[in-house]
Amino acid sequence: MSDTRPRLRIQLFPRAETAVRAGHPWVYDSGIKSINREGDAGELAVVYDRRDRFLAIGLYDPASPIRLRVLQVGKPATIDRVWWLARARDADELRAPIRETDTDGYRCINGDSEGFPGLVADRYADTLVVKLYSPVWLPRWEEIESVLREVFSPRFLVLRLSRNLAAPAAAAGIHEGFIGDRGDDVVVFRENGIRFESAVLHGQKTGFFLDQRDNRRRVEQLAAGRDVLNVFSFSGGFSLYAARGGAKHVTDLDISAHALEAAERNFRLNDEDPRISSVRRDRIQADAFRWLDEDERTYDLIVVDPPSLAKREKERAGALRAYHALNQRAIAKLRRGGILVAASCSAHVSAQEFLGTLREIARQSGRPWRELWESAHAIDHPARFPEAEYLKALCIEFG
Repeated sequence: MSDTRPRLRIQLFPRAETAVRAGHPWVYDSGIKSINREGDAGELAVVYDRRDRFLAIGLYDPASPIRLRVLQVGKPATIDRVWWLARARDADELRAPIRETDTDGYRCINGDSEGFPGLVADRYADTLVVKLYSPVWLPRWEEIESVLREVFSPRFLVLRLSRNLAAPAAAAGIHEGFIGDRGDDVVVFRENGIRFESAVLHGQKTGFFLDQRDNRRRVEQLAAGRDVLNVFSFSGGFSLYAARGGAKHVTDLDISAHALEAAERNFRLNDEDPRISSVRRDRIQADAFRWLDEDERTYDLIVVDPPSLAKREKERAGALRAYHALNQRAIAKLRRGGILVAASCSAHVSAQEFLGTLREIARQSGRPWRELWESAHAIDHPARFPEAEYLKALCIEFG
């Protein structure tokens, strides 16, 4: 039966209207001045400005503080399969340079920044892993699946759901796992010619952390002849690049035995590369904070890339203290001419705060220092509004 209800019609308070007009893709519940009726998750809603003119159209979510996820601003549009195809093709075209670097593992769609709010899609060789974070996709999953298959042509497609979607997805008859043909649970893919495994069904996020690809390449270019320590090494990404870059010795440090074992498997995947297979290696299972304090070894290059230390705004101050402590300890372990590569993936810690903390620690060290590079998001992880900007890194050389 067709829906005979009037279309959702929303008016905003002035501040929210200004934000939407400027291109911000989120409307919070507190920004809504009036709505003609309650809507369903995933229903299209039209925003009208104070003069009752079309302002935007988006996907409505009655249960989220982000009540509307904006799709189109300025002029009306028909949000249908043709519209989604255009957005997906735009995203695919943006990534053309990546495919020229012997890389078949990268993000294909980066959520709200590319017109697919609450959805990410990552390619691992011939497998596309789609993760949904918002219920707005459940009523239109069949349509979106067909769009993703047409544009990205995966042999296999895996659907993954955030925890909050388990119950509503099951009620809609949508389940995690392979959709259609079943592929391998663990997929081997290439990143700049280095082979990695991705646990596409059960690994963290979509199976691998693709966002540090460019920084891993930068570390490779710094590693020749150096003793390298990879703190929070996880599956060994920075270590593999350092080895290929000519590192003399690499040490993986992680509290997780599972992570260290994953790094071992990734090194074995690259045995045919003599630079990787011949490097001397250590792996240490320990708490990074404690180990950096207690161990007396020193290094020429240290990478500090912890998991998010501030998943909520109230954790921001504690995260900044942790970043300060970690990187202060790392600098103390650097030999003369040593290099620190420090990264943060905490969205609630701004780049200004994180980089400012690192520069303060460098000044406090009493050593001569210079910045070699600063980085943010790679092209397959575009961040087109402030809340999407989570990744930042700084490379500092110390005398």
